[in-house]
Amino acid sequence: MDVYQEAVQYLESEHVPVEAEADVLEEDVFQEEACLSPLPSESIDFPDTPTLCSPEEMLDRRLVVLKGIMESEEVYLSELEALLMPMKALWASAGTSQPVLSSRQVQTVFYQVPELRDMHQSFYTGLKERLSAECQTGSSPGEEKEMTHKGFELIVGDLFLKMVNQIGLYGGFIGNYEEAVEVVRKCTQSDPRFRTLAQSMMSNKNGSDKTRTKYTFEALLYKPLDRVTKTTLVLRDLLKTTPVNHRDYTSLQEALRLSRSFLSGVNESSQCKREVMLSHGMRRQLMRDGFVVDACEGERSLRHLFLYTDLLLCTRFKHASRGKQDQYRFCWYLPLAGLKLRWVAEQERSPDTHLRLHTIRTKMYHLREQLQQQKTGPRGIVMAARRKKLEQMELMLLTHSTVYRLEMHSPSGKSHTLLLSSLYELEEWREAILKLTADNIETVPPDLLTLTSACVKLRMTQQPPLHSSNAEDEKSLCGTLSVAVHSACGLQQPACVYVCVEVDGYEFYDKQAKTHSSVHSLNPHWDQELSFHVDGARDLKVLCVSQSDGQGDTVLGKASVQLDSQTLNERWRRQTLHTGQLEVTLSLKYCPHPLKPPTSTTQPPPVFRVPIEIVAQQEGVLVPHVVRCCVEEVERRGMDEVGIYRVSGTTSDIGVLKTAFDSNLRDAVTRLRSAEVNAVSGVLKLYFRELPEPVIPTDLFQSLARTLDIQDINSRLVSMLSLLHSCPGPNRHTFLYLLHHLQRVSEKQDTNKMSLMNLATVFGPSLLRPPVVGLGHDGPTVDISQEVVVQVQVVFWYLQCNNLPEAQTSLQHDTDAEEETTHM
Repeated sequence: MDVYQEAVQYLESEHVPVEAEADVLEEDVFQEEACLSPLPSESIDFPDTPTLCSPEEMLDRRLVVLKGIMESEEVYLSELEALLMPMKALWASAGTSQPVLSSRQVQTVFYQVPELRDMHQSFYTGLKERLSAECQTGSSPGEEKEMTHKGFELIVGDLFLKMVNQIGLYGGFIGNYEEAVEVVRKCTQSDPRFRTLAQSMMSNKNGSDKTRTKYTFEALLYKPLDRVTKTTLVLRDLLKTTPVNHRDYTSLQEALRLSRSFLSGVNESSQCKREVMLSHGMRRQLMRDGFVVDACEGERSLRHLFLYTDLLLCTRFKHASRGKQDQYRFCWYLPLAGLKLRWVAEQERSPDTHLRLHTIRTKMYHLREQLQQQKTGPRGIVMAARRKKLEQMELMLLTHSTVYRLEMHSPSGKSHTLLLSSLYELEEWREAILKLTADNIETVPPDLLTLTSACVKLRMTQQPPLHSSNAEDEKSLCGTLSVAVHSACGLQQPACVYVCVEVDGYEFYDKQAKTHSSVHSLNPHWDQELSFHVDGARDLKVLCVSQSDGQGDTVLGKASVQLDSQTLNERWRRQTLHTGQLEVTLSLKYCPHPLKPPTSTTQPPPVFRVPIEIVAQQEGVLVPHVVRCCVEEVERRGMDEVGIYRVSGTTSDIGVLKTAFDSNLRDAVTRLRSAEVNAVSGVLKLYFRELPEPVIPTDLFQSLARTLDIQDINSRLVSMLSLLHSCPGPNRHTFLYLLHHLQRVSEKQDTNKMSLMNLATVFGPSLLRPPVVGLGHDGPTVDISQEVVVQVQVVFWYLQCNNLPEAQTSLQHDTDAEEETTHM
């Protein structure tokens, strides 16, 4: 019995009169604007195809891909046939006195479906014929190797190009889809005869009754939407397995271009239609969506967040079983009217949390290594399982490695907290919400069931931001990326500012770092070098943040820089980023190398009791940060302090600051801002006093002592400056930096009572020390009574010099190209 007769008998059994089959003229279909989701051209997880293989292996895999496409087309055609099964009978019924559907409704429901079936039938028939001919060619066992090479003779590109040239048929179907679904839903509710038909449609997948699959009418109507997405994906995979010199390559390239262009056009046109009509004639438009971590009663859960023009909707995504649509479950919503936002950095992670995250990262690293090694080997179930495991671990890390909290408080008393790993992403959410809350007024409560159900069609983000789901990119970075943050300008009022830098890529290593907070000024500067181990990094995010005591931090501006391994190298590349009101100057350099397994978070190298040259090298500067930060803080609020540098701070306060500098520069600078100013000056003196080798090397002590005997003052200063010039760079510039600071302190000696001689007396014994007999020194020694005199007098004469060279605080970041400017 054919499909038509089966449908006619069903309608007659329900006492629905059916007229004899006749030629039916198609009517014009009135199409309303529909609410469509963008077609996810990259949302289906196709396995990556290895590129490091021989042409013969590529052709073997190409044949496997083509057979998979043919089998998939067969299933899709059976689904289209199932969808079209009742069409003729419904047309016949439409001309009677008791129609199931009107002529116009039938036209709407099946619009473009027959044409899509014919297009794919033609493609399937042609593909099957050519694959059958190929298999017959290679049927002889002795010709197996010959067959692999004959894969070059298998031409299918014209079939794909012909099909893609007709892909515009899907445009009509997509434009009509919402109206067709609406007709099906209304008729399912109002007519029991249609409901019985719509809920029990059968697809005969392999031509056998044993493998028939039951579908709903609505599920079958969704199949073409799903199929047009897969067309782009299979073309991409087929092109990966087609050698460049194959005759099909150009045709497949063009087919893929046309397919992507079509999807892009559909997505662009649907962007303005992302709105849903709810109760009371109210219209809401989707503005943004994405995956975030929801903190509820101490639990962390990955959720899909939707931002509409007047509310935030939090949902839980539920994967549907085969043949059904994905679903979203309602979690909570907040009206935007009167919504208050506040973001904070989370508390320091506990050692247990650090250990757990390190364990996950280590396992991810080894899984990634195994997948990389198997790229050139056979693919199979094991590799697919490892890739799935990598995605699961990345999801765990995404859920538990958050570092920021976005707290939202509604006037109704409801509050919710979102957790995010990226400050850049948090700021994008915050900006989007604040833009909508500015002029928002309270609205009627939404129809949550309708709103949540519409999420599947309205969503713009198809899956969580998992790096393991992305295709490999040859331009992405793998190695060490160094970012030297220099300075910023453009502030409207003085502020303490720090810079946050983020990179993307695999989560094996820390992806975020911050500079210390600058001194309160209009032109903050840091000259601080941040280093990242990166794997698959493509983007660099930079944010300028103002730090205020007791009022929370405020993002002043942000910018994004695209990373390219072909343009970055081991020479510094200077850039100026425009981040709204601020211009940030930084330099980048990149050193590619194989990465080692991630290590558990270790303490940074100490600063105190370490030679100044080593500290400067670790920090990528000429003057250590501890010296600069203490000097800046003293000049900010200690220049009028009586006895500054002579009066010591409390031992406990100095000890706390010393420990902070040895463990965390950002924390140390934060503590410095609120510490007693005499404790700040005490830390600076302690740093110089505990240096294993003084700033002025001991082997210069005797020479400097002899310069004090030179009677001519000018000759004495020239000789002393010449000796200073022989010091290592970090020693010389740190000493000069301190001398200039102490000269500025003495300029206010009427207030602070600290003359040049007083300052030389305080610092002389720490900055210059005599050599120790027996430790590589066999020359004459200075009497201990004269030792202090020499130390004080040398520093005093340096302080009296009016033409001291300027100190250079940071290394020159030479560039191999002109400075770039990035506007955001």
